[in-house]
Amino acid sequence: MLPLSNDLVFFDLEATGLNLTRDRIVQIAMIKLFADGSPSEELEMKINPTVPVSAEAEAIHGLSNADLEDKPTFTQVAHELHTFIGNADLAGYNSNRYDVPLLQEEFYRVGIFFDTTNRRLIDAQHIFYQMEPRTLSAALKFYAGKEMTDAHDALADVRATVDVFKGQLKHYAGATFEKDNGTIVSPFESMDAVADFCKDDRFLDATRRLKRGPDGTPLFNFGKHAGKPVAEVFAKEPSYLKWILDKDFTTEVKALVQAIDEERRGR
Repeated sequence: MLPLSNDLVFFDLEATGLNLTRDRIVQIAMIKLFADGSPSEELEMKINPTVPVSAEAEAIHGLSNADLEDKPTFTQVAHELHTFIGNADLAGYNSNRYDVPLLQEEFYRVGIFFDTTNRRLIDAQHIFYQMEPRTLSAALKFYAGKEMTDAHDALADVRATVDVFKGQLKHYAGATFEKDNGTIVSPFESMDAVADFCKDDRFLDATRRLKRGPDGTPLFNFGKHAGKPVAEVFAKEPSYLKWILDKDFTTEVKALVQAIDEERRGR
């Protein structure tokens, strides 16, 4: 560990969803490292968000509104959390883009200005992505031991991709992978298995404008109706379908929403 000139708080949040302004914290955990070498301190608490926990979020962290109804609200614990953090620097994983701004929003709602201007913000995910880049050049070097030349020339890129894929098949031969549901698969035993491994069943279209709910229901993944069932929105606001058809959405999205609406109307 590098010498600390200031206390450092590692923290992680679970929330009702991913929207930084609408969603609320349901769990917070913090570990505080002290610059003077004192033993670290931990704090963890579950919080009643006072708003519904989305089905997607509950599926990830397992916390429902019923689990949280007897927990304190953020208003009730805000000063304790603020005191624990003090003037410490902050650290987390994807924290600069999610945890820090979400925590700031919660503090602002209860009248606490949580300034990060003079705090160091350490994001382990950013370090990971910067030091282990996920570019075609990096993949070619890792899987094929070759240096990329003429990057972003289409022919050079596709030749590199062939080498990367062949290298991946060799590197992961016989490997297994555990899916989120606990199922163990062998992604590289056949081309069908590889294709299935590359498929993201969470979304209905390539641009990710539409997604599947936990029960498979098509949901909007953008705009004012994000997270709402497509058919339900069209039933209440038929003009929204026309708006989508008139806007710059892909042909795939337009065909999907039309099909969903026709099914809703029993056509």
